[in-house]
Amino acid sequence: MTAFDFLRFVPAPPSISAILYAAYFVTTAGLLAYGLQGYVHLFLFTLRHRALRTLNAGLLSRAAKTPDSQLPRVTTQLPLFNEPHVAERVLRAAAALDYPSDLHQIQVLDDSTDETCAIVDAVAADLRSAGHDIHVLRREQRLGYKAGALREGLRAASGEFFAIFDADFLPAPDFLRRTVPIFALRSEIGFLQTRWAHLNSRESLLCEAQATGIDAHFIVEQTARAAGGLFMNFNGTAGVWRRRAIEDAGGWQDDTLTEDLDLSYRAQLAGWAPHYLPEVTVPGELPASVGAYRQQQFRWAKGSIQTACKLLPSVLAAPVHPLKKLFAFFHLTHFFVHLLLLLHCLLALPILLWCRAAPPEPWFTLFCIAGGFTLSAPLVIYIVAWLTLPRAERSRLRAVPAIMLLGGGLALSNGRAVIEALLGVRSAFWRTPKTGSSATRAPATRSWMPLLELALGLYALIALLLFVTRGGWFLGPFLLIYAGGLLYLGFNDLRDQRDAG
Repeated sequence: MTAFDFLRFVPAPPSISAILYAAYFVTTAGLLAYGLQGYVHLFLFTLRHRALRTLNAGLLSRAAKTPDSQLPRVTTQLPLFNEPHVAERVLRAAAALDYPSDLHQIQVLDDSTDETCAIVDAVAADLRSAGHDIHVLRREQRLGYKAGALREGLRAASGEFFAIFDADFLPAPDFLRRTVPIFALRSEIGFLQTRWAHLNSRESLLCEAQATGIDAHFIVEQTARAAGGLFMNFNGTAGVWRRRAIEDAGGWQDDTLTEDLDLSYRAQLAGWAPHYLPEVTVPGELPASVGAYRQQQFRWAKGSIQTACKLLPSVLAAPVHPLKKLFAFFHLTHFFVHLLLLLHCLLALPILLWCRAAPPEPWFTLFCIAGGFTLSAPLVIYIVAWLTLPRAERSRLRAVPAIMLLGGGLALSNGRAVIEALLGVRSAFWRTPKTGSSATRAPATRSWMPLLELALGLYALIALLLFVTRGGWFLGPFLLIYAGGLLYLGFNDLRDQRDAG
């Protein structure tokens, strides 16, 4: 008799046990499917990343030889909303872009309601006096959030192409000269995405973990999609759009929280091709607090599922290869994994208490296989991406298990985001706070979420102890990730809220 036997309830009727096992089978099968998709990305990356690198080397070489007389007019768009710590930096970075001044327009799409407005006006006036074509656009109402600002900017812009940078990104001076000429070399390209780098990846374990996850996305997943001819997405910043592609796709729309994913899919459905250029990197700022990180991930998760609900019927009806449709489904619904993880976590304890101490042998085998695939696919992707980076760009290796814990810890918040998206619940576009080089900490948002995460983390920890004491080692890795991730997020967010007063 173990110390936990007092928790064991009266065994459930066979029908209830069957329902619990069936629900567990569905969630496990779903996680297995997404894990297998990760291995396909690894296969495509291994098979074709050299071909993409060779193609890009040729394009960059030809782009570097483009004379000024053949360069098109470009508008650099800087969408801002209450960014006092980074506004001046991004404006001056845009002005420092090496491009003929008579062909380069800068648009500051400023929806701010704080001191950012005064900073923007002062810097814009200074840059204007230095000969830059810079315009500040302000709207009376922040309708449509970032998508609405970009839509208004498009109407007022003179450029044939649009380079877009969020407030915390810092493009190198040669960004436009390395990217824009490629559109002339390949007329089918509608948008071009470059790779994100990081300004503060070594600030904390949280930042190191985020950098590891983002590197995996840009180095492995985006390369696999681009080189494999799959649908890929514009990541909202550090990229260039062709005006005609935006217009053919129906323009910027604000009915989802991921206007970038939405437009990039609509452009590809309209016949425009994406292009990925990982050789060009643009560093940006990672969320430095748990609350800011969770808020960002919630927006990405909810917006992705909103986009899936909006566009999957069109994708499935499109005249493209069935495998391309299949991977578009997995891509658009990727954050559904967090809902599956949440259900996986919640079901573990009832199965142990009300059913057998361990599933029947076929279930045991299935769980082992699915668990191994589900856990190892992202782990291998993180390690491959980490090893691919130049040594100077690598975060410490501890970031790899840390990002695994964060993935499990986000199950509750992102699971809620998925449910809200499926139910059609609307919410505001909450920007991610940025601090720039300032020592000022981003304000912590008061919320009940950390308390719920702590409660679910303790639940997962109890389930872990119960399974281990009863020989259920096959679920140990899952429950360890749930418990560790949820407790980490909850404790750190409560600490940030306490420090903020």
